[in-house]
Amino acid sequence: MDAKLLLPLHFPPAHLHPPPPTSLFVGSSLPLRPSVLAPPVRLRPRGPRLAVVAQAAVKRRKETPFDNVIQRDKKLKLVLKLRNILVSQPDRVMSLTDLGRFRRDLGLTRKRRLIALLKRFPGVFEIVEEGVYSLRFRLTPTAERLYLDELYLKNESEGQAVTKLRKLLMMSQHKRILIEKIAHLKHDLGLPSEFRDTICLRYPQYFRLVRMDRGPGLELTHWDPELAVSAAEVAEEDNRAREAEERNLIMDRPLRFNRVKLPKGLNLSRGEGRRVARFREMPSISPYSDFSHLRPGSAEKEKHACGVVHEILSLTLEKRTLVDHLTHFREEFWFSQSLRGMIIRHPDMFYVSLKGDRDSVFLREAYKNSQLVDKSKLVLLKEKMRALVAVPRFARRRAPTTSEDADGTNGAVQMLSEGSDVEDDEDVGLSDMEDLISEISGGKSDADYHWGDGWVGENGDSPPDFEHGDDSSLQEVKVTMKNTANSANGNAHVHPVFPDGRPRELW
Repeated sequence: MDAKLLLPLHFPPAHLHPPPPTSLFVGSSLPLRPSVLAPPVRLRPRGPRLAVVAQAAVKRRKETPFDNVIQRDKKLKLVLKLRNILVSQPDRVMSLTDLGRFRRDLGLTRKRRLIALLKRFPGVFEIVEEGVYSLRFRLTPTAERLYLDELYLKNESEGQAVTKLRKLLMMSQHKRILIEKIAHLKHDLGLPSEFRDTICLRYPQYFRLVRMDRGPGLELTHWDPELAVSAAEVAEEDNRAREAEERNLIMDRPLRFNRVKLPKGLNLSRGEGRRVARFREMPSISPYSDFSHLRPGSAEKEKHACGVVHEILSLTLEKRTLVDHLTHFREEFWFSQSLRGMIIRHPDMFYVSLKGDRDSVFLREAYKNSQLVDKSKLVLLKEKMRALVAVPRFARRRAPTTSEDADGTNGAVQMLSEGSDVEDDEDVGLSDMEDLISEISGGKSDADYHWGDGWVGENGDSPPDFEHGDDSSLQEVKVTMKNTANSANGNAHVHPVFPDGRPRELW
């Protein structure tokens, strides 16, 4: 190794190389007074922490009985929209041309011919021909009788509607709600269409119209303590009385553990079961009590919010409503922004169905196997209307006589032709009404029909043009005559049918 590498290194002293001058501070010449400085921040002592509800995601489980309730009301929903438009006309008679102006209100975005839609419900609507190309429609005698009965029942149950409206105002924070918000629940609560000009003005001892920041509102003028009793409290008293009677019949002994009785068909995990049990053990809070002192996000506030939703659903006719209708009352009842998530977190009380264009919330205890337990007279009238909607246009074919055909493939085809509550969800991109129209039309599009088939554009009432003599677009349709001979007496009846066997409509 080189000897130069082993020699010690000599560095020059530090005073021979002074450090470079530092830069001056820009604000060194500014006078800093003690008064200019901000006072020290004093932290406020924390108070006792309240129990906060865990915002954990809860798995929503699909339950077919509740979803079938929404599925079977698809056609009824469309028919009721058509009926509401029709009854607003004088003499309850309307032309098809005037009905075309309400396509957007009916949820129809495609250009469909409305006469074909009306003929799908022969039990509700009938076509009246006036003139050559002037078509009008009206309600059938049975459907009109049901409509008049509904108006009569609503007039008879005006006292119940007033009570429901008073209870809704009593649950709000300031005892006043906007009229437009109450209008979202008028059909669910059984209120008349013009409740502002009828109920609100006939009972000044209960209501008063006031001017609010965003429009007219309804204010409560009289507080009735007898009405400040929720349906959950009444059910709890009944359960206590029933348990007291059962306790007298059997040996009275303490339970080893606190058992939570869940509704039939509801399967929860172990963690969800514990959470439901803890929530039920909390003291109940009346929805009619003052909730201004409750902290948002706390378990007590969620207990109160669940009580309010439970009470609103118990006031409705069918014990269900849309989730969007409840979100309109966030300010009045101090609902959280995630109201839908709060409802899903309590599957023992509510069920949220995703069927339809908008989500619906059900009161679980009011239903049993997709059937409402306690049905009012208005609900029974709605079921009669549903039966009219289900009347087929053509008579159904009879079932095969042999047992092999009934048990085999033909029996399955017959069951599908008769219809069921379960429907296809393949056309996800279409709206609810367009999906319904495609279903009742047999899945045919606009291009599959010509003038006279029942589907055409906006000018469907105009006659075809035969002046040019071009019949290339016309297709020849052979109509055969089907003889149904009676083997007993030999009488033959002639019915026109298409080549594929479908019966042709008689003129």
